[in-house]
Amino acid sequence: MKITEIREMKDIELVKRIEEEEQNLVDLRFQNELKNLTNTAKLDIVKKDIAKMKTVLRERELKAPVADKD
Repeated sequence: MKITEIREMKDIELVKRIEEEEQNLVDLRFQNELKNLTNTAKLDIVKKDIAKMKTVLRERELKAPVADKD
Protein backbone atom coordinates (compact mmCIF):
# COMPACT_ATOMS: atom_id res chain seq x y z
CA MET A 1 0.00 0.00 0.00
CA LYS A 2 1.36 3.38 -0.94
CA ILE A 3 1.64 6.22 1.53
CA THR A 4 -0.58 8.43 -0.65
CA GLU A 5 -3.39 5.89 -0.36
CA ILE A 6 -2.95 5.79 3.41
CA ARG A 7 -3.01 9.58 3.74
CA GLU A 8 -6.33 9.71 1.88
CA MET A 9 -7.98 7.42 4.43
CA LYS A 10 -9.86 8.76 7.44
CA ASP A 11 -8.75 8.04 10.99
CA ILE A 12 -11.52 5.54 11.63
CA GLU A 13 -10.70 3.69 8.43
CA LEU A 14 -7.03 3.60 9.39
CA VAL A 15 -7.71 2.15 12.82
CA LYS A 16 -9.97 -0.51 11.32
CA ARG A 17 -7.41 -1.34 8.63
CA ILE A 18 -4.61 -1.59 11.21
CA GLU A 19 -6.64 -4.11 13.19
CA GLU A 20 -7.31 -6.14 10.05
CA GLU A 21 -3.67 -6.09 9.00
CA GLU A 22 -2.48 -7.09 12.47
CA GLN A 23 -4.82 -10.08 12.36
CA ASN A 24 -3.56 -10.86 8.87
CA LEU A 25 0.00 -10.72 10.20
CA VAL A 26 -0.85 -13.24 12.93
CA ASP A 27 -2.32 -15.56 10.32
CA LEU A 28 0.74 -15.18 8.08
CA ARG A 29 3.09 -15.93 10.97
CA PHE A 30 1.09 -19.03 11.79
CA GLN A 31 1.21 -20.18 8.17
CA ASN A 32 4.94 -19.52 8.09
CA GLU A 33 5.51 -21.69 11.16
CA LEU A 34 3.52 -24.50 9.57
CA LYS A 35 5.56 -24.12 6.38
CA ASN A 36 2.40 -23.30 4.39
CA LEU A 37 3.47 -19.79 3.45
CA THR A 38 5.09 -19.77 0.02
CA ASN A 39 5.84 -16.04 -0.23
CA THR A 40 7.55 -15.09 3.02
CA ALA A 41 8.06 -11.53 1.78
CA LYS A 42 4.39 -10.92 2.64
CA LEU A 43 5.40 -10.81 6.30
CA ASP A 44 7.67 -7.82 5.74
CA ILE A 45 5.18 -6.09 3.46
CA VAL A 46 2.36 -6.35 6.00
CA LYS A 47 4.61 -5.16 8.85
CA LYS A 48 5.71 -2.15 6.81
CA ASP A 49 2.11 -1.30 5.86
CA ILE A 50 1.10 -1.39 9.53
CA ALA A 51 4.01 0.89 10.40
CA LYS A 52 3.05 3.35 7.66
CA MET A 53 -0.55 3.50 8.88
CA LYS A 54 0.50 4.00 12.50
CA THR A 55 2.92 6.73 11.42
CA VAL A 56 0.17 8.63 9.58
CA LEU A 57 -2.12 8.35 12.61
CA ARG A 58 0.62 9.67 14.87
CA GLU A 59 1.35 12.57 12.50
CA ARG A 60 -2.32 13.54 12.54
CA GLU A 61 -2.40 13.25 16.32
CA LEU A 62 0.54 15.63 16.64
CA LYS A 63 -0.94 18.14 14.18
CA ALA A 64 -4.27 18.29 16.00
CA PRO A 65 -4.62 21.30 18.30
CA VAL A 66 -3.97 20.38 21.90
CA ALA A 67 -6.40 21.66 24.53
CA ASP A 68 -4.82 23.52 27.45
CA LYS A 69 -4.33 21.27 30.43
CA ASP A 70 -4.87 23.11 33.71
